[in-house]
Amino acid sequence: MENKSHALAAGAFVLLMLALLVGLALWLTRDTQSQRIYELSSAEAISGLQPQATVRFKGVNVGKVSAIGFDPVTPGNVLIRIAVDEQAPITQSTFATLGFQGVTGLAFIQLDDTGTSKVALRADLDPPARIPMRPGLLAELSERGLRIMGQLEETTQRVNKLLGDDNQKTVIGAIDNIGQAARGLQQFSDRTGKLLTPMVQDATVALKSMQATSERVGDSADEARVSARAFRAVTERMNEPGGTLDQLSLGVGTLGATAQTLNTLTLPRLNQALGDTARMTRQVGRAAVNVSDNPQSLLLGNGPQAPGPGEPGFSATPGQP
Repeated sequence: MENKSHALAAGAFVLLMLALLVGLALWLTRDTQSQRIYELSSAEAISGLQPQATVRFKGVNVGKVSAIGFDPVTPGNVLIRIAVDEQAPITQSTFATLGFQGVTGLAFIQLDDTGTSKVALRADLDPPARIPMRPGLLAELSERGLRIMGQLEETTQRVNKLLGDDNQKTVIGAIDNIGQAARGLQQFSDRTGKLLTPMVQDATVALKSMQATSERVGDSADEARVSARAFRAVTERMNEPGGTLDQLSLGVGTLGATAQTLNTLTLPRLNQALGDTARMTRQVGRAAVNVSDNPQSLLLGNGPQAPGPGEPGFSATPGQP
């Protein structure tokens, strides 16, 4: 009897502790915030999504998944009921997608908003208002992968048709034609090279001649620039104060002054000397004539001069009184 009483006491203690733990867990996990209930209807598979999964609005935890079942309104769809914090900005433009946490494969509900509406989605309806659900990233990847696989399959079929027996002969013939065309192009290239080689050599010679001419022209231009600089220097020296032009102007002034002096002083005196010389010459001439006519005048002198007209003893007939 005592063993049974101890066993009953131990069992009662264990049950009591379990009840306390359950109550503590319920108390710790209780949600004291006001929440709003919404529903989601998905035509896609929701693998990895479990009740009590997290609901996030743009990455922020705003609620939990309260229930998962089948949609009685749309057969074949999965109905998801979520409890969301009333502070979450759920509007008529809010939509939901299925997200996954890293490599664990655990799914969660991701809420987002297009921003086209600012009207809050009502939560006092029965049944609850529904938030539209869009395909998630994996669903889009799967859909695109299927489309890519279909395109690859179609491409493979076309390649197989292209490489059929009949087309293979056509392709081989086209390849042969391409080879012949390539050989023809090679021959044409060789002939063109042979024709172009002399032309290239002539062009090289012409270019060298043009280069030499340009060098000579450059040298001539350099010499012209040197001559121009020398001429400019000479011009500057001629035009500068005390230069050649000033000295020429000074010489012209001095020459003018000298000419004026000659005109005012030297030339009158020279004219007077020339007049005196002329008179002396005439006198010497008359003396020479007298000596020629009367040589004895050198010894006896000229004698008395004959009276002139109006003087006493003047006679119009020479030799008569």
